[in-house]
Amino acid sequence: MPRTHSNKEDQCSFCGRPRSAVKVLFSGADGSFICDECAERAHEIVEEQFHAASTQYDLDLNKLPKPKEIKSFLDQYVIGQDEVKRQLSVAVYNHYKRLLQKKTDDDVEIEKSNIILVGPTGTGKTLLARTIAKQLHVPFTIVDATVLTQAGYVGEDIESLLTRLLQETDYDVKAAEKGIVFIDEIDKIARKGDNPSITRDVSGEGVQQGLLKLLEGSVVNVPPQGGRKHPEQRMIPVNTQNILFICGGAFDGIERKIAARLNTQTVGYASGKNTRRVDRGNLLQYVAPQDLKSFGLIPEIIGRLPIITHLDPLDKAALRRILTEPRNAIVKQYQKLFEMDRVQLEFADDALDAIVDKAVEYKLGARGLRSLAEAVMADYMFEIPSQPVDKVVITAQDVLTHLDRFEKTVID
Repeated sequence: MPRTHSNKEDQCSFCGRPRSAVKVLFSGADGSFICDECAERAHEIVEEQFHAASTQYDLDLNKLPKPKEIKSFLDQYVIGQDEVKRQLSVAVYNHYKRLLQKKTDDDVEIEKSNIILVGPTGTGKTLLARTIAKQLHVPFTIVDATVLTQAGYVGEDIESLLTRLLQETDYDVKAAEKGIVFIDEIDKIARKGDNPSITRDVSGEGVQQGLLKLLEGSVVNVPPQGGRKHPEQRMIPVNTQNILFICGGAFDGIERKIAARLNTQTVGYASGKNTRRVDRGNLLQYVAPQDLKSFGLIPEIIGRLPIITHLDPLDKAALRRILTEPRNAIVKQYQKLFEMDRVQLEFADDALDAIVDKAVEYKLGARGLRSLAEAVMADYMFEIPSQPVDKVVITAQDVLTHLDRFEKTVID
């Protein structure tokens, strides 16, 4: 119910000044008041907030991290994979410069160079993407291609890839249009057969066809909440012309396609001379566009991903370093957890070697290290917080005992 002031002069509900002391006093429906000066101040605060949001992703060429700086940052978190880190660093730096490109009389327009990363599971594709996001000053998001289907079928529309990017920028479209999108599991949308499908391939070739307009650059209508579009939903138009796409996938079995192209299995008088130069232990280093086409990516998609690079398989030495050296190394994480309980945790060298040996045996790469370490540490993390101990040392025998028990549980 509105207030009435028969004997008292109306006053501003914010600063308390009476009507006679201000130029204008606005009244609200609930009987509250705001003077012109407080209204102006409120307007300034709102403008500052909007300006801060819009300038969060403003770019300055002088402040951009150079490719060597980006790679040095990646080196702190990702072991090995120097060639991929170099190419990613250059691609991201060039993306920055492309966004800052000024119109000139020579009509030279820098085109974006989308990237595709090929590498076995557990070699660091997603970790590279997550790590590089920590240093970026443009919006960055990671999305999964496996949930996408062709329009009209159960699953998510291709345009929903950009929903996460919009959410990252709090739906600031201009900021999102400068972003970088990492599409993981790109190999899972490969064509189901070697030839173009005569029936519906709604989660393979159909998705690839839908991705073409996003990768090349066009204005697409994005559902604000993701998922499947419907006619009543309000869409947000986003121009993908300046969005850099980085795609990653394991491409399991592509080595056979590479080997067939290199003709490494050929027998005959001249074959030995040609195949000696081929490193059969790491055929991925020879990956080429035609191999991706043989695997099931359509030529149009490959043409829009001009930079093709590979990740090397991780050997024992690299896996051993991954356990201890990165800033967020697995061993450091467990030590931090035990430190919070005032317990010092140590891993003997032979214990780390035992974990690495099992990871190589299971062929799970770096991702397998975490699973194995979790199996080893599960009992300790349950028991130690309740015991009066100051120090725990994990030995090779401890590792083997817990992993043997883990293997039996899985088999049973």
